[in-house]
Amino acid sequence: MRKEEQTEFEKKVLDQFMSGKNLFGKGGAFAPMLKNVIEKALEAEMEGHLNEVQRTKGNKRNGKGKKTIKSGYGTFDIDTPQDRQSSFEPELVKKRQTILADNLSDKIIGLYGLGMSYRDISAHIKEMYDTDISHTVLSQITDRIIPDVKAWQNRPLEPLYCIVWLDAMHYKVKVDGKIEHKALYNILGINKEGYKEILGMYISESEGANFWLQVLTDLNNRGLKDILIACTDNLRGFTDAILSVFPKAQVQLCIVHQIRNSLKYIASKDQKEFMRDLKLVYRATSKEVAEDNLLDLEEKWGDKYPVVIESWQRNWEQLSQYFQYTEPIRKIIYTTNAVEGFHRQVRKVTKTKGAFTNDMALLKLVYLATKNIEKKWTSPLHNWSLTVQQLYIKFGERIPLVLNANSFGASPKGIGTTDRV
Repeated sequence: MRKEEQTEFEKKVLDQFMSGKNLFGKGGAFAPMLKNVIEKALEAEMEGHLNEVQRTKGNKRNGKGKKTIKSGYGTFDIDTPQDRQSSFEPELVKKRQTILADNLSDKIIGLYGLGMSYRDISAHIKEMYDTDISHTVLSQITDRIIPDVKAWQNRPLEPLYCIVWLDAMHYKVKVDGKIEHKALYNILGINKEGYKEILGMYISESEGANFWLQVLTDLNNRGLKDILIACTDNLRGFTDAILSVFPKAQVQLCIVHQIRNSLKYIASKDQKEFMRDLKLVYRATSKEVAEDNLLDLEEKWGDKYPVVIESWQRNWEQLSQYFQYTEPIRKIIYTTNAVEGFHRQVRKVTKTKGAFTNDMALLKLVYLATKNIEKKWTSPLHNWSLTVQQLYIKFGERIPLVLNANSFGASPKGIGTTDRV
């Protein structure tokens, strides 16, 4: 490069750098250099392809084609070598490949996982990398995670989870051109080390005990053999479905769901007084005290609201399981707040979607949102070392309690970390 050309090149680089223009995109100062490097690499690949065997078969060069490449450095055109028999398969820029850099694909999938629409992603990529990407290409890129979604759905599970919450979310999905309401079933578990994990997600047309039975059977087939405590809403038949697959599980119905369902049948003028009396039941210090207060509740309100009182009495055994535990464990299991908290975080990502194009589109986005949420689950539940000891006392050998540094803090020097209790 002559000195005048070098000076002009350096000036162009500096001007584009100071103005924030992409140096590698169309018109970028470095674009010719990147184009030249890629084309030379492709020429070397072609030379290696046209070996003696290929030439014996009559294969040889057959001119060049053109291809527009989109990358994290912008968009640019390259000349691609061709052979007469079309058997050349380049490694650097594969046939029909339009996205050169995997890091750009990773960025697109990351933006999609944050809930951005294809339109917003396309605009962002254009602004940041001076690259135009169609919605079709964006969809093809996000489809790359489908094998990951399927593998994650079918991954093996631990044989025991101490506490499991089961609940469903509801979304609109297009089916044969029509909008249908679908239930997305989510299962949140706590393993014996106290860490949260989404065990699975499943889609059905509606929430029901029959489909929950299929979900529980799938969890069992994937290796889950025992659940200590299962926390659910008050869906009819749910408890029977759980016990049919995990007969030793202790089922705790959500107190909050029961209260909400009760208030639907209480006149607005009575709700404040009724709730004051009801709190004496579910906030009692023991099950015996709670049952005495439930009798008082029936005596006062039974004639006026028999359906509500009958519901509490019919479900009492599953509603009152949490009284067996101390206050910290009660707070964990007496509601489905844990899984509903997960649902709130997922909805922050999915709220911009009016209706999903199909079931997999819904699963893709919720899967990516889940992986982002799970990144924050780096510590066991608060005071888990105390909680797991109570569970061990309650459930015995069903939960193999292991003394280690993670459970009780760093062990003193010289004390083993794998002594089984």
